[in-house]
Amino acid sequence: MNTYKRLISYIRPYLPRLYLAVICIVAAASANLYVPWVIKEVIDQVLAEKDMMMLNTIAIGIVIVYLLRGIFFYGQTYLMAYIGQRVIIDIRQAVYRHLQRLSLSYYEKRQTGTIMSYITNDVAALQNAFVESIIELVTELSILTGSIVMMFYLHWKLSMLTLVTTPLVAYAISVFGKKLRRNSAVVQERVADITSVLQEAISAVRVVKSFVREDYETERFAKENFSNFRAQMKNAQISATLTPVIEFLAALGVTVIIWYGGWEVINGHLTAGALIAFLVYAVNLSNPIKRLSKVYANIQRALAAAERVFSVLDTKPEIQDMPGAMELPAIDGEVAFHKITFEYKPGEPVLSNISLEAKVGQMVAIVGPSGAGKTTIANLIPRFYEPTQGYVSIDGIDIKTVTLDSLRKQIGIVPQETVLFNGSVYDNILYGDLDANYDEVISAAKAANAHNFITEMPDGYDTQIGERGSKLSGGQRQRIAIARAILKNPRVLILDEATSALDTESEKLVQEALDKLMIGRTSFVIAHRLSTILRADLILVMERGKIVERGTHAELLAMGGLYSKLHEVQFNKKE
Repeated sequence: MNTYKRLISYIRPYLPRLYLAVICIVAAASANLYVPWVIKEVIDQVLAEKDMMMLNTIAIGIVIVYLLRGIFFYGQTYLMAYIGQRVIIDIRQAVYRHLQRLSLSYYEKRQTGTIMSYITNDVAALQNAFVESIIELVTELSILTGSIVMMFYLHWKLSMLTLVTTPLVAYAISVFGKKLRRNSAVVQERVADITSVLQEAISAVRVVKSFVREDYETERFAKENFSNFRAQMKNAQISATLTPVIEFLAALGVTVIIWYGGWEVINGHLTAGALIAFLVYAVNLSNPIKRLSKVYANIQRALAAAERVFSVLDTKPEIQDMPGAMELPAIDGEVAFHKITFEYKPGEPVLSNISLEAKVGQMVAIVGPSGAGKTTIANLIPRFYEPTQGYVSIDGIDIKTVTLDSLRKQIGIVPQETVLFNGSVYDNILYGDLDANYDEVISAAKAANAHNFITEMPDGYDTQIGERGSKLSGGQRQRIAIARAILKNPRVLILDEATSALDTESEKLVQEALDKLMIGRTSFVIAHRLSTILRADLILVMERGKIVERGTHAELLAMGGLYSKLHEVQFNKKE
């Protein structure tokens, strides 16, 4: 019932149109109730009494009724399509908006294809069931109700006998409906698995081809495809069983009508026309019941999809604003860690008792072996994760007490893996500050050493760079990302191994751009290449989640500890 209520809540803004659509549906369905009554009058009056006037009236009535039915049918189809599309758009928008606000941990625990499936496949399942099912539901219920009323009007005893099978039909629909709903949820999960495999294979197509794994990926997709086939066939099996059961129970009712109705006609208690009309209404009764069983199956499939969609909407972000969180004022950029301990899994600390202080405008470098906790430190500054113990402050303000948006607007990040969007160079730089003007975008590109190569491209700043910047080299992508960060103009800057994947020439250009970017800003630089941090104001050396050394380059070399060993290994390799 909760799922029903939540779906109805999305219909509420469109209730006036829904009421009008229901009127059109009921009016269009009423034409089906007119025909059996016409048959009765034709048999009992026109044929029996040779009443030509009645025949003319009936003929004119049929034309008018079906003309009106056509108008109402157009109204029901258009209005329900409008309502259905608007509701689906609203749900899809709500899911996407909520996904945007969920924490990073949500995405790290799920496959990208599964998340995409919520917005595509699950919402599409809702869309298919929504419009068609509501029209059929109201239509068939109108015919069902009208037929029962007319049957009782013609012969109440015969009607009571006919309705004996109704509880059996309701029970059958309930039993099969539950099975359909459970299995429909499995179907949606199998579709999500297909989407996940598809997304992975397409996004990693270079890796697939370089390892000659086309056949392997085809087999992997075939496996998920067949799992989906089995789930779909289970659904088809349940649906195929439901319809014959309903039809058999309806046939029992028709048999009762023919036998008892025939006996009533023979004994003069019922006219032949009334019996024929009653039989037609009874067929009108059985057909809606049969069609309603299919509608019910569709609704169960839709509810299974709705439950998956609502499970996303019910997921609370792990990181969110505290009650009464304030806007972070314009900062100077003094960042401090106060006895920070952090665990991804309970009992397995990644950071242990970390304390550090970055003065305004300082460059703080973080080095150490892989898995030492370098990136985790960087992730705590913009509150991508929450410390297990301790707190982070900026300008003396605990970042938990300010809104996430106001915090992250003043922090710039240049990651190791550059992420650009499918669009123009200009749009990707503008992403740093959507309110910036053209001259500011150009200035940012120049500061990032990107202007020259951009102007040499066929369409300059309007050049389309492809998905994830696929038409650019690694160095070009990184410089556009730096231009984007420069345009944002953050007071605190995080550079996560921003030059580690570049060749020597590209690294030089990118490093020059980074040096310009860091001027006057508090910068945290995560680096494997120690050559990029020789001028750092403070170098933190990490090992197994702890800061084991800290100081300048010269001071750390003099200590002869871990940093000195890392430096010796790297520079010996270079020589």
